[in-house]
Amino acid sequence: MTSAPSSSRRRFLQTVGIGGVTALLPRTSLKAHGEEKPATNIADALAVPRTAHSMPGKYPGAVIDVHDAACLVDDAPDAARCAAMLERAMLELTGSATIADAWRQFVGPDDSVGLKVNPVAGTLLSTSPVLVEAVIAQLEDAGIPRSRIMIWDRREFQLPEAGFTPERFPGITIRGTECQDANGSFRDAAGRLYSEDRIDRAWYFFADYEEPYDEETMPYMVNEGKYSYFSRIVTQEVTKIINLPILKNAGSTVTLCMKNLAYGAVSNTGRLHKHLWAETCAQVPCFPPLRDKVVLNIVDGMIGCYHGGPGANPQFIVPYHRLLVGSDPVAVDRIGLDIVEKKRIGMKVQEEPSSRAAAFLELAQEYQLGIADLNTIRHTSIEMS
Repeated sequence: MTSAPSSSRRRFLQTVGIGGVTALLPRTSLKAHGEEKPATNIADALAVPRTAHSMPGKYPGAVIDVHDAACLVDDAPDAARCAAMLERAMLELTGSATIADAWRQFVGPDDSVGLKVNPVAGTLLSTSPVLVEAVIAQLEDAGIPRSRIMIWDRREFQLPEAGFTPERFPGITIRGTECQDANGSFRDAAGRLYSEDRIDRAWYFFADYEEPYDEETMPYMVNEGKYSYFSRIVTQEVTKIINLPILKNAGSTVTLCMKNLAYGAVSNTGRLHKHLWAETCAQVPCFPPLRDKVVLNIVDGMIGCYHGGPGANPQFIVPYHRLLVGSDPVAVDRIGLDIVEKKRIGMKVQEEPSSRAAAFLELAQEYQLGIADLNTIRHTSIEMS
């Protein structure tokens, strides 16, 4: 399921040269809220010409928000209602006459389609397998064979814990970047991480900041230093990506489309949380393996959280009863932020909207990845029950 280097990848390598990082933005251009930020190689990403598939995709600024109060049965997603919500959203977004035609606007039978899920919280608060089953069924109706569909995340061993198993998804590739062998070891007999074979050192996010990791943490990071390498999944193994995050918070902001992509597609992420969280969320998706391949975003908001995220704290998990769908990940995140923020204020977790919550989205808008301005976003709300 690999392919030859794309023309955009060759242009990237020509831009940065062999083993070096060029055209780093000056530190003064990376200030946010008065804080000086470590330099990154965002200029390298922005130098690569955009394609017809580049974010924000076919429908910039459009977000379809489908709500169904009956989509949960005994606190679990109902398969039939979930599929109906997804179909309604796709038809509304695309204006297509049939669901197969709607999906064919984004993918074709020759594509290798990667479904980026979020399995971090196991069965408690991960992307619903019911939703993923609905996506796969509709992709098949559109002519995409199961052999060309992959469910993926950075940590392969978390996928079965969240319900993504070969038994439930026969014929679907289930894959991650950070991986173990059958005995649960991260390392081969020589002590080398298996995951090192699943990163692509030709594609990287450079940030002039590093933190050492202990022996226990290293398998979850793959490498130390100032480079975060992209997974081969996004650089070589898939041609289109459908992003399936969860409607949940991280403090006063959210971890939806942009975070699911940025922190899910590269190695060595631990160092990026402290000083570069917003920059990482906005800048990593600027690189062609994400910018030019992510064609659709479907936020699983049937069940989400408003506090205690991005992990899972049962007391803060709530039914939002909705899906958010759009090709523009920035616009989808902005609507999701508005929903979570209103819930937090209603539950008296915070008194008013945070002035910094949308900073990563405003930065992403500057990079032309999508629309962050609520007044410009075309938010279509659909009530199904």
